[in-house]
Amino acid sequence: MKTLIIVDPQIDFMPGGSLAVPNGDEIIPIINELQEKFDLVIASQDWHPEGHASFASSHKGKNVFETIELNGIEQVMWPEHCVQNTEGAEFHKELKTAKIEAIFRKGTSLEIDSYSAFYDNRHLKSTGLSGYLKEKNAEDLYFCGLAAEICVHFTAKDAIKEGFKATIIEDATRALNAEDFEKAKAELKDLGGKVITSSTIEN
Repeated sequence: MKTLIIVDPQIDFMPGGSLAVPNGDEIIPIINELQEKFDLVIASQDWHPEGHASFASSHKGKNVFETIELNGIEQVMWPEHCVQNTEGAEFHKELKTAKIEAIFRKGTSLEIDSYSAFYDNRHLKSTGLSGYLKEKNAEDLYFCGLAAEICVHFTAKDAIKEGFKATIIEDATRALNAEDFEKAKAELKDLGGKVITSSTIEN
């Protein structure tokens, strides 16, 4: 089953948001059109509790985008974003949601971040996404959303580890850092994943 996974299309990642991805809002019309080409559409949602450990504001003297070691792994200090039940955590207002069958929330544990929609960053806790997809007989996964080199990339990598086919739709995502996205694309291809454009996807 051909499945579209929309990663974190949330207000805080859009221009004007607290962790804005440049031109992030440009992907919304593309994603809306893409949904019609897929048998199954699901979404992930960054859903942090207040005072999350990935926020620079949770660590005295630490600056936004500084890197620290947190619970044994490297952690970027982010601005506060996608806090549960805030407007910034909501999906972009123009995103069509009628075809989205399920939403998987991530980053809910106070002490650990979660870039991937499958697991937290230490792979200690599953979101249940893998089991859900296998129950649906979904094998061929396509990824879009924000941000390209972070949550989209880590989700696609975990998909491959879980035995799925993984394809990133490049024009339906945007990166915080273009150079890092180039490295991410190369890594994904080395793992057996693909990077395509939306125009190549057939109905």
